[in-house]
Amino acid sequence: MLVSLGVCGEAAAQGTPESNAALGKTFFQQNCAMCHADSLGAGNLAIQRQGPSLVGVFGRRAGSQPNFNFTNALSGSGITWNSASLERFLANPVANVPGTAMPVSVADASDRSNVIAYLATLKLPAQISSDSRPASSAAPETDPGDWRRAAPGVEHHLTVADLPAPYKTTSSGNGPRVVTQPANASLSVPPGFKVQLFASRLSNPRIVRVAPNGDIFVAETCANRIRVLRAADGADTPSDNQIFAEGLDRPFGIAFYPSGSHPQWIYVANNNSVVRFPYRSGDLKASGAAQVVVPHLADSTGGHTTRDVAFSPDGKRMYITVGSGSNVAEGMGKKSPADIARWDAEHGQGAGWDAETNRADILVTDPEGHEPLHAFATGIRNGAGIAVDPDTGELWTATNERDGLGDDLVPDYVTRVKAGGFYGWPWFYLGGHEDPRHAGERPDLAARTLVPDVLLQSHSAPLELCFYTSTSGAAVFPAAYRGDVFVALHGSWNRSSRTGYKVVRVRLAHGVPTGEYEDFLTGFVADDRNVWGRPVGVAVAHDGALLVTEDGNGTLWRISYADRS
Repeated sequence: MLVSLGVCGEAAAQGTPESNAALGKTFFQQNCAMCHADSLGAGNLAIQRQGPSLVGVFGRRAGSQPNFNFTNALSGSGITWNSASLERFLANPVANVPGTAMPVSVADASDRSNVIAYLATLKLPAQISSDSRPASSAAPETDPGDWRRAAPGVEHHLTVADLPAPYKTTSSGNGPRVVTQPANASLSVPPGFKVQLFASRLSNPRIVRVAPNGDIFVAETCANRIRVLRAADGADTPSDNQIFAEGLDRPFGIAFYPSGSHPQWIYVANNNSVVRFPYRSGDLKASGAAQVVVPHLADSTGGHTTRDVAFSPDGKRMYITVGSGSNVAEGMGKKSPADIARWDAEHGQGAGWDAETNRADILVTDPEGHEPLHAFATGIRNGAGIAVDPDTGELWTATNERDGLGDDLVPDYVTRVKAGGFYGWPWFYLGGHEDPRHAGERPDLAARTLVPDVLLQSHSAPLELCFYTSTSGAAVFPAAYRGDVFVALHGSWNRSSRTGYKVVRVRLAHGVPTGEYEDFLTGFVADDRNVWGRPVGVAVAHDGALLVTEDGNGTLWRISYADRS
């Protein structure tokens, strides 16, 4: 949660009561520990996760810790971390350091005070300075999944037979430094296609969805708002750019309901609720206040904060994805076999408990939220994006798998989701492969863990996916693309050689995934350390173009097919 300390009033500094630090530790474990370590590893080395270690953060200059790729905004902020600067930053990271990658504020003043008190207790050993850690090894140039080998048309087909043993390589903390687009950098697409910048200066653009009339809705998650863009078919830039709704809570998923040409509602998935706005085709501003449909998704709100929403073809079911609160349920307690059987009967096979209740699941209710919220599928660590196949009606998800087992574990995936299916987290992965961190805990699940349809390069971080459905329009793709799936890969941090930072095409044959995928849009990586774009959202425009958001520099790109020869 505190990613930008390393990279979405004034608290007491010295002499904070121990009880405050204890409360802060609890808050940290529930909200921050998935991204930030609060201890040192072997040899007193910093443990790097998606964010840097926070041991020794007091007195450290912002963005100065070795072996972590901070944003230029943070590195150049001139901030030294102490109680006062942490208080200001955590209250509103984006306002305090414009351009930071910190996605989440700590809204409650008591929580801020407590977690700052806890951070003050995390001290480096006397003999260790924050600037004396050894540099990480260079990215191996022989890795077939390395960013250097990414190019449109490059094919990938990973299988369970390709899995290495856990810990075959060490776990890396190799987050990117996001820079502005270098003068010599450009994006690549397959022959016959054209990619061009469509909109810029967006604020943390995440999901992009296209209304039936062609208007383009973008979730600006850190700004807590939904933006709408309007453009004529074939236009290079929007003609209208307005805020549709604001005052939300880390909005991510957007869906129109009911299906068809004249939806009446726009649903928005917040961090811990689902709301909807009245909508008529062509609205550029919400005509009414948000109506709460699902007031509460889970008891814990830390960890993964992205929530997506989609509807079944018959309009009777609303699916909501809720990612885990941790990497691999490190803080979850133990249950007896009898208690587990009762829990599974009530919450779904393999469902987590404690702070992971209703987490790492795809939940389902009706569009009015009247039906009790329950699990549609479980063991899906972070199914950040969901979509319904318009031809078969099957629900699909793009999922971020767990970290910490090495460069090539665990593969992320894209898959059709089976009702009642269990996909492994946290005990197993990709069938009966047991996570060594939960060895022997749930042998009953070994044979029940499903293998996803399409395995992606480990740590690629897939976020959104969409089906290519267009059959006409000025920018429509060739017929061979129809029915295939596009997936945005946000990019790796837990891998020694960088991978992801691209959009890939997942192949289907008669509606069934073949297990293969290929690079489609590449070029966002500048070098081993720096990237200038992190794809998040993908959607098909009214004229058949593919739209891609990236949240590194706040841009929206348009890919069209131009070769009609």
